[in-house]
Amino acid sequence: MSQLAYTRLGAGAPLVLLHGIGLSRRSWDPVLAPLAEHFEVVAVDLPGHGDAEPLPSEVEPQPAALAAAVQDLLDELGVVTPHVAGNSLGGWVALELARITPVASLTLLSPAGLWRRNTPAYCRASLRVSRWLARHASGALTRLVRYRVGRVLALGHIHGRAARVTPEYARGEIQDMGTSSGFDAVLAATARRRWATDSATRAPVTVAFGSRDLLLLPYQSRHLDQLPPGTHVDTLPACGHIPMSDDPRAVVALISRGTARAGREPAVDTADDPPD
Repeated sequence: MSQLAYTRLGAGAPLVLLHGIGLSRRSWDPVLAPLAEHFEVVAVDLPGHGDAEPLPSEVEPQPAALAAAVQDLLDELGVVTPHVAGNSLGGWVALELARITPVASLTLLSPAGLWRRNTPAYCRASLRVSRWLARHASGALTRLVRYRVGRVLALGHIHGRAARVTPEYARGEIQDMGTSSGFDAVLAATARRRWATDSATRAPVTVAFGSRDLLLLPYQSRHLDQLPPGTHVDTLPACGHIPMSDDPRAVVALISRGTARAGREPAVDTADDPPD
């Protein structure tokens, strides 16, 4: 049996949501309800994250192994040919998942792995700093994010609109990053790897980076030529590396457009949403 944790809700075509390193499925909370109006959503905790147990010690938690664990869970749940959306590490894992099982579409939000050689030192250092602060200064950070300016100071490196993030969401990110049992092993397993181009991926792929993503820099970590031919490039204006709480409507619309490219689902209508 899989030891992964998940949230499953809604009805329609299956949509699997995969989060970034050090976080959990609750990073998708701002978009779960609107997505569940159109899809059967399965938000997954990757091994060693959130409520999921890490992989066995003899298994290196590289993205391909994380994808295999997700596939085991989907097999147990009876989920076949899902749409898949992944953020950061979750985007890389989504690509690996498409190697081993049919998927209807891939929507990649600031996906990791699109560097030429090893993970850039800047990315590794930024993640280590976030991890250290979440582990050793969680109390101070939790108090700080009660306030809008505090959220900008604490989360501005990963959120383009940090002042919009709720205190509850901010505290959840800090807790997840500080308590993730798999963070260090996953970071080590990805340090000398990258996504290896796979032109055989048949599902439509949509990729978008936040215009305020300060973790994956354009000249280091956005080599889109490594993605399958025909990949559709979209944008997330004013969003950071974790865009789901920066602009939930934009993320829902992006995933809707990505799934619609598979010809299976109509685009989600966001025209009646209130303006910013």
